[in-house]
Amino acid sequence: MTGPGTAKLTAAAGDASGKLVIEAQEVAKGYDGTTVIPPFSTRILRGDRIGIVGRNGAGKTTLVDLLTGRLAPDAGRVRIGANVTPAVFDQRRAQLDPEATLWQVLAPGGGDSLIVRGRSRHVVAYLRDFLFDERQAKAPVKTLSGGEKNRLLLAKLLARPANLLVLDEPTNDLDMDTLDLLEDVLGDYDGTLLLVSHDRDFLDRLVTSTIVLDGTSVAEYPGGVGDTLRQGARFEAETGEARPKKRAAAARSRAAAKLTYAETRELDQLPTRIDRLGEARDRLGAALSESGFFDRDPDAFAATARKLEEVEAALAAAEDRWLALEGRREDLARQG
Repeated sequence: MTGPGTAKLTAAAGDASGKLVIEAQEVAKGYDGTTVIPPFSTRILRGDRIGIVGRNGAGKTTLVDLLTGRLAPDAGRVRIGANVTPAVFDQRRAQLDPEATLWQVLAPGGGDSLIVRGRSRHVVAYLRDFLFDERQAKAPVKTLSGGEKNRLLLAKLLARPANLLVLDEPTNDLDMDTLDLLEDVLGDYDGTLLLVSHDRDFLDRLVTSTIVLDGTSVAEYPGGVGDTLRQGARFEAETGEARPKKRAAAARSRAAAKLTYAETRELDQLPTRIDRLGEARDRLGAALSESGFFDRDPDAFAATARKLEEVEAALAAAEDRWLALEGRREDLARQG
């Protein structure tokens, strides 16, 4: 018998959605007279990667269900954009029939193959990609451990063409190899991502903004969890297990080995930002050079001078950041 292989996760991106994926306007939800989600608004655009954090019971799954239209709000409204095709990973694993075999989960219509990213894969070969032994193919789902059930659900989910990937606590019980490769495939995914997780390292490497639920309010911040905390967000620490030391060390090793998704995106956007800041600097400098500006309006002259200083500082910081990221990218390319 052949043993389990190496996890080779790939997410099948569907056709592109419209620019607007989800728009929520003052949505709120409560149960039995208790507010779970106070009024909250957001616009999620194509390609956004949104992390959702908060203690257990803060309403993270409720918020995901509201944003994806699976749950009706008590107030406000949610609009789903055109051509949005979601694929949802549910931490409750409701999509898995405990009596079905792994084979039946992946090929519910019968046969011995499924379509993954436009090509046919044999069920057993695809299961090996997710670290399953071929002997498990005909075993019922109820015989799997929690981590194995998560792997099977990921295998089912990632085979579907989707342009909105919704993952509610996908990292629970995952072994380190599968977690590492899940990070890689999500980093390469070109659709829109909604990601609920207690794993801060996982979120910091993947998301571009973070929604924080602290039990009384819901707020969105740019960047990952670390960026969010630096901006003054406060929420109770998660009650789930912290990332094991070995896994944390592996995460730091990966961080040193490649740019994160957020860093890659930042590097791509910096040239445009630098150009715009340079144009703003030139406009402000030209305004200050106008004859008689100070005499006509000293206050406006002083405000313009202060703005010029701010723009010049931002331009210098952007140029330094671009040099640092580009230098790292080139070093990593040479090492690879």
